[in-house]
Amino acid sequence: MANSNTPSSSSNSSLSDKTLSGLANLVKLLPTATVFIFQFLNPVLTNNGQCSPVNKVLTSILIALCGFSCAFSCFTDSYRGSDGLVHYGIVTVNGLWLFSGSGSISLSSYKLRIGDFVHAFFSIIVFAALSLLDTDTVRCFYPSFESTEKALLVSLPPVIGAISGTVFMVFPNSRHGIGYPPSDSS
Repeated sequence: MANSNTPSSSSNSSLSDKTLSGLANLVKLLPTATVFIFQFLNPVLTNNGQCSPVNKVLTSILIALCGFSCAFSCFTDSYRGSDGLVHYGIVTVNGLWLFSGSGSISLSSYKLRIGDFVHAFFSIIVFAALSLLDTDTVRCFYPSFESTEKALLVSLPPVIGAISGTVFMVFPNSRHGIGYPPSDSS
């Protein structure tokens, strides 16, 4: 039986840990509830792609609100306080601004970083690809695009996903936003 602590298995473990960490960051890229709400409401608001002007306005509002939610989630964080409770807040230039309660730790370590803006940008790009290339959205806003640019509709989402996934693997997000409580070690 081979020893599982050989250098080869250790480097494989490190690579798989990095890969799983990158995948976890990609999952955190789009808040699950936001994507669910979009997927649930979009067919209703677009009338399954048969839009009137009112449907277009309502769908535009839905896309804007969901896009804002994806970006906003990149600027939230949480920590487990000394009281054992999880505290959530918004990241600011001075630190974490809590929704409720008071911080029992120094919240200045949760300052706003450039990486937060990068993550928000890619979050919006991924959501835009998801929402604007959705079949019902395409039929509603630009129906001729579906037949003339089929190759673009098929190839663009995986390309955007691969680029965003790579960025998030190389520059992982250490934030534990709303809905993603911190691990006990943080």
